[in-house]
Amino acid sequence: MTVVMLGFGWAQAADWPQYGGPDRNNVSSEKDLARKWPETGPKVLWTVNLGPGYASPSIAGGRVYILDRPDDVHDVLRCLDIKDGKDIWNVNFEAPGSVSHNGSRTAPTVDGQYVFSVGLLGHFYCVDLATHRPVWHKNICADFGLEVPRWGVTQAPVLYKDLVIVAPQAPDAFVTAYNRNTGEIVWKSPSLGLVGYVPPVIATLNGTEQAVMVGAGSKDGSVKGAVAGISLSDGAILWRYEGWQCFIPIPYPVSLPADRLFITGGYRAGSAMIQVKKQDGGWSVKELFKTDVCGSQIQQPIFYNGHLYLNSNSNEREDGMICLTIDGQLKWKTKDVAGAPTFERGPLLMADNLIFNLDGKRGILYLVEPSPDGYKELSKAQLLGGKEIWAPMALSDGKLLIRSQSEMKCLDVGNPN
Repeated sequence: MTVVMLGFGWAQAADWPQYGGPDRNNVSSEKDLARKWPETGPKVLWTVNLGPGYASPSIAGGRVYILDRPDDVHDVLRCLDIKDGKDIWNVNFEAPGSVSHNGSRTAPTVDGQYVFSVGLLGHFYCVDLATHRPVWHKNICADFGLEVPRWGVTQAPVLYKDLVIVAPQAPDAFVTAYNRNTGEIVWKSPSLGLVGYVPPVIATLNGTEQAVMVGAGSKDGSVKGAVAGISLSDGAILWRYEGWQCFIPIPYPVSLPADRLFITGGYRAGSAMIQVKKQDGGWSVKELFKTDVCGSQIQQPIFYNGHLYLNSNSNEREDGMICLTIDGQLKWKTKDVAGAPTFERGPLLMADNLIFNLDGKRGILYLVEPSPDGYKELSKAQLLGGKEIWAPMALSDGKLLIRSQSEMKCLDVGNPN
């Protein structure tokens, strides 16, 4: 099983055009990156101020796109030059209101003609890259009679052919596909539970492209959430799995070989592995394992050479970075390694057989060699300050973008040799 991101045929090889990168798995194909940093860390090429929040940047064609929220009144879509961080253009959207842990949330999605973004309060915009003007506008909460969730709306649009897909998580429109040129609703999927904080991801299971989505269950267990595959032609549910429950799900399922999905979450949900099968025209789901050995509250795990690497941290636990086999066996965790960091709820990104791991509490960036044999730290540097440094990173052409609650930095992580 593979993740398929269609609609980016125009993109350059070095682009990071959406949340999670080209394949929405936080893995870059870039090579020739530095494997050791000076004590001061990689060179900081530029720094720009941002409003508070957690939104990660996207990168396309040498430009950085980020949805900023400088106050409680506006979302601001900013376009910066990746060479120097200077603003090229920006668009202000009126969006008055606030939520707990206020500020920006998710990355824009860029194609060859438009940039799509969903703001903290559900404002969904399509902006023309040539004119810098909105082409169409929706609100994925108000349009379906939903209240804004306690921690805001966390939807990073995903593209498929002529569709742009988000998850309002309304009872009759849990995942919704819009025509990317007009904003017209093409299809809506049935409910998968209560409202959570998971964006959809597109994957190919048993040769069928589909949207994979996670619904929240209730804390008392009276409402079951489901992980499901959704038809990209009409929004019908192809299969569903209710064996794993989380009342505040955030990460989306991770694609693995042999039509498997790894599911993880915080709030004592733990993790699970399922395998999706299709035979005789129908679909079935096999639960391969469930485990309490790890759980990532916010960040996406990374799959590499038959192993999963994740920051197994949440409100209830701080195991640190862990390595898990594909059959659920724990190889190591940094909590057990003397002097090793536990990373809090910071993000991970992989490129050139290296993992960049940003400590979400201390702002220290670590360069790690992934290995099931143990935690192998190559370099580290203090680069950001503040708290809740949880925004995912982005990489393009040897330039790594990281951000805190007040600023974004561009680092030169290319190999100087």
